[in-house]
Amino acid sequence: MTTTAGTAADARPAPPRGACSALVLTTLVVACLAVGAVGGLSTQDAVDGWYVDAQKVPWNPPNWVFGPAWTVLYVLMAVAAWRVWRIGGFAHARPALLLWVAQLSLNAAWTPIFFSGRLVWVALVVIVALEAVLVATAVAFWRHDRLASWLLGPYMTWVAFATSLNVGIGVLN
Repeated sequence: MTTTAGTAADARPAPPRGACSALVLTTLVVACLAVGAVGGLSTQDAVDGWYVDAQKVPWNPPNWVFGPAWTVLYVLMAVAAWRVWRIGGFAHARPALLLWVAQLSLNAAWTPIFFSGRLVWVALVVIVALEAVLVATAVAFWRHDRLASWLLGPYMTWVAFATSLNVGIGVLN
């Protein structure tokens, strides 16, 4: 029996399993939650300071919503990146995972710029860049794992919502 040459997908290494896979997932979750924790620290003074007195759009949710929402989103982000990594490791998915790192970095930058720095319009530039990189990340993830791409959907929706809040505070104040 003769065989034909395999496809590019056949050249992918087998997905990592066991302890290595669990360690990568745990690391990604911890990294995302660390970004959230640092962001939370940078909001403390502002939430009790200038932000409490700022005019907000009518659809601005109560402050208690943000912590649980971001926690769920950070876990979804981590799982999405993990799924892409599992397809063939970092070497195979490097561009997609570098986009993921870029969006996480922009995410980490927005909170202190907006809350601690009170640079609402600079923060808007950052969050628009975040949205663009996030869309690119979802497209790149789609090429590796469609579920991973879908897992970024709630995050993209929340960032679009946060962009509207950012614009609202900028315009109203």
